[in-house]
Amino acid sequence: ARFQQAMGGVPAWADRENRKKSNDEDDDLLCRTGNFISSSESLPRGILEMKSCLPANQERLADGRLSTVQFHPSAQVVLTAGFDRSVSLFEVDGIRNPKIQSIYLESFPIYKARFSADGEQVIATGTHHKVFYVYDMMGGSIIPVHQVRGKLEKLVKNFEVSPDGSFMLLTGTSGYLHLLSMKTKELISSMKINGRNAASAFTSDGSKIYSYSKEGEVFIWDVRSRKCLHKFEDEGSLEGKCIAISRNNQYVACGSVSGVVNLYSTDVCLKENRPKPVKAIMNLVTSATTVTFNPTTEILAVASNEADEAVKLVHIPSYTVFSNFPVFRRKKIYLTQSMDFSPRSGFFSIANNKGKALLYRLKHYSDF
Repeated sequence: ARFQQAMGGVPAWADRENRKKSNDEDDDLLCRTGNFISSSESLPRGILEMKSCLPANQERLADGRLSTVQFHPSAQVVLTAGFDRSVSLFEVDGIRNPKIQSIYLESFPIYKARFSADGEQVIATGTHHKVFYVYDMMGGSIIPVHQVRGKLEKLVKNFEVSPDGSFMLLTGTSGYLHLLSMKTKELISSMKINGRNAASAFTSDGSKIYSYSKEGEVFIWDVRSRKCLHKFEDEGSLEGKCIAISRNNQYVACGSVSGVVNLYSTDVCLKENRPKPVKAIMNLVTSATTVTFNPTTEILAVASNEADEAVKLVHIPSYTVFSNFPVFRRKKIYLTQSMDFSPRSGFFSIANNKGKALLYRLKHYSDF
């Protein structure tokens, strides 16, 4: 009802009566609703059964680089945003992927956009701006949020949203991290690491933050007390680039400028200053710029935005790469800017520099 009020009508993805009935077994899950998780067997290694679908944003391809793709936390919806200054929402049906709506932010090429944890807001930062925008999907309003009070950051670009919906973490300059209230968008506290901050990630319960410095160290913060609990060195890192924590809190993945992605057990990271990775993934030859776990912690996606087709999907716990992705004979991926898995791993999407959010149906998973 709230979407209806905001969107001026019932979007197709909310209208059960109008859902297309498809006999295709691949699309069966799209005719069902509900937050159940099927008791699926563990994902086999070697070959990943997948089907290439039309791009998620087929009805409105971006003009230029697409900086973000993200699935909605609860609805069958995907968000795209990019340098063409627009944020778009699409229903994911794997067939047409109809557009729900687009908003345009004037003179604001989008560096990153994210749903809030409850899926009711979209936060967007620009490439060269102090201000960031909050799009309230329920009220239909676009609210500019000006400089974090008391902190004079010249740019607000990189940020993370805590999975519990309480906080937003802004990456500042000179190693500063600014923790904001998600409700008011006001500054709660600032933390500082040694060196320059490259990337940060919240644990799935929102209790800790892992900050990866350009100097190759990872700092683990307690969100409640804002104290640094521990720090460790990422083995062999010349310069840190990206970090991700698995949903089950078992693994931390650190990607560096050399292209190596080190996969660690979180238990070891919390105790040792120089932990040994359980696996060093060496399949990328240019900087690892994006790392993402799927929700079941059975796949780790690693990618570089410095070479075409530089995406690998790693099977966990065998730590082997799926040999059938990407398909080298058919060049489609180009430079990967952002990646995401749908809430229960039924889909995987890659945003590229050509304005497309490529969409793949992962057949092992029966639910969206």
